[in-house]
Order: sequence, then structure tokens, then C-alpha cells
Amino acid sequence: MTWRKRIFDLFFASLLVLILGPVILYLCFVIWRKQGGPLFYVAERMKTPTQGFGLLKFRTMTVVDADAGVSGGDKTSRITPLGAKLRARRLDEFPQLWNILRGDLSFVGPRPPLREYVERFPEIYGDVLKSRPGVTGLATVKFHKHEDRLLARCASPAETDDVYTRVCVPRKAKLDLIYQKNQNTCYDFDLVFQTIGNLFRGKRQKGPKNSG
Repeated sequence: MTWRKRIFDLFFASLLVLILGPVILYLCFVIWRKQGGPLFYVAERMKTPTQGFGLLKFRTMTVVDADAGVSGGDKTSRITPLGAKLRARRLDEFPQLWNILRGDLSFVGPRPPLREYVERFPEIYGDVLKSRPGVTGLATVKFHKHEDRLLARCASPAETDDVYTRVCVPRKAKLDLIYQKNQNTCYDFDLVFQTIGNLFRGKRQKGPKNSG
């Protein structure tokens, strides 16, 4: 990560903590009131091919003793009603401002992968994780919704893993490497604004369905 990118991250993460602080506290209260504790979900993700960190999110699923792999259709029943609303607007990712301040994440970069996939595909993630992982990125903007649709159709952990490794991993890696080759501050701003635009477009698209 360049010093310019780190300054960009620190400045805007600090600014958003000040602006969104009351919203984050309100969401903590709502989550505690509606579904109890724990408020947060901490999962290991990889910052480099060998270094993991605790990715912080608001909890959106019921708690189980053991959990593994990416979220697919086989985990849909565990998503709470409030969790579904948080996920739809990506509000569950607000706590990742803390990961940005710590230096675990950047605002823009490849989404941080699970250790098991880094170990299974070292040649892919050895290149992808030369960039600091991010909250959003080119793969998030261009492929996230399609990935969600693909994984939502999966009825078992084995099927979810097959679709994710066979389709999602290589397609996201290709986009992540395009971003890596073209990364600059203006490009980062563009991807952040595209992410925000996608969220608002998704809300408008859902409006007629909910009212109909």
C-alpha cells in the first residue's frame, strides 16, 4: 500500500467515524434490542497470503457452534430479518471502518478472502493480495450481485463451495488484477461512488416489488 492510499484511508475513515458515529451507535442499539448479542461477527480473513486478521461486521445470522465457507443458499435460513435489511444496504459493513483505521483494510481493493481459499489457490491469491484488501473494489462493483445470485441457488455447503471456487474465485481475481494494474486515487474515488450508486439503484429497483 502506498503512503498516499494509506493517508486517503485514514482521512476518510476518521471522517466517516465522526459522521456515522451516531448511526453506528443506533444500529448497535437496534441489533441488541431486536436480536440480542453478540452485536458483532468477527471472522478471520487474509490481509496477505500468510497474515490473517479479524474482519468486523454487524451480526446478521443466528449463532452456531461452527461455521465455514462462504455464505450461500444453504445458510439463508440463518439470516435474521434485521440481518437481511442490514445486508441489503451493506450497513453490516460499517464496523469495518475500524479495520481500515487499523490498517487491515483499505477502502478500495479485493475483498479479503478466507484462509481456506488462499491455501487452496496460492497462485491466484499470491497475486491478488499484493493489493491491500478493501471494503469495495472493482470485483465488488462488477460481480458482487451476480455472485450473490449464483450462491443463493446453492442448496448445500458442497454446492456452494463448488460454485464459489469454480466460477467466483477466478472471475473476481481477474477483476482484482485489473484494478491492481490501474489503481490510483481517482480510480478509487470512482469505485466508491459506483458502489454507492449501485446501492441506491438496488433500492429503487426493489421499490415496485415491495409495493406490488
